[in-house]
Amino acid sequence: MADELVFYTNPMSRGRVVRWMLEEVGQPYRTELLDYGTTMKAPEYLAINPMGKVPALRHGGTVVTEVAAICAYLADAFPEAGLAPPPGDRQRGPYYRWLFFVAGPLEAAWANTSIGLVPPKDKERMIGYGNLATVLDTIENAVAGRSFLAGDRFSAADLYLAAMLGFGMQFGSIEKRPAFERYVARHDERPAHRRAVEIDDALIAERQQPGPPA
Repeated sequence: MADELVFYTNPMSRGRVVRWMLEEVGQPYRTELLDYGTTMKAPEYLAINPMGKVPALRHGGTVVTEVAAICAYLADAFPEAGLAPPPGDRQRGPYYRWLFFVAGPLEAAWANTSIGLVPPKDKERMIGYGNLATVLDTIENAVAGRSFLAGDRFSAADLYLAAMLGFGMQFGSIEKRPAFERYVARHDERPAHRRAVEIDDALIAERQQPGPPA
């Protein structure tokens, strides 16, 4: 179909964030499951995303990669879902700010620290995020005592931040601060999030089942 939504993912990837977003949007979509090192690097998929990584989204003839970009695209493509402040609304500012803060400083600081790439104090100014503690302090200040990042309703920015904080805390790469736990717990209860988790967890379990005897 001309406007078909096709979601390229692996259930053990950041594609879980996009799955949640798709469930929030509520439009029909088709899932293409890819495996690391094989189908993710095959010519057919490299034509979709030359980086050979997931997630990716194809909407008709439009291809979008990168989690923040996919979330922003879906929010704008399907405004009836109410996942972004409307154009011209001043809350569009904080919405963009936090969506890209997660994609930039949080992702970089978290990933680098996790693999031991910590800049020396005298070089922190050369790194866009400075250090992980500063990034987490900034986020804590943004969510402490608040449910939403942009105005008084849930948006794609909340989805992305809650997903990444939850993932980081689950695996111990982001410290469990009370403000983070409250914020994540509130959004994890959303029906779309529960559906997304069930879908991806079922896919993982299915893939771990032993095959038939040879």
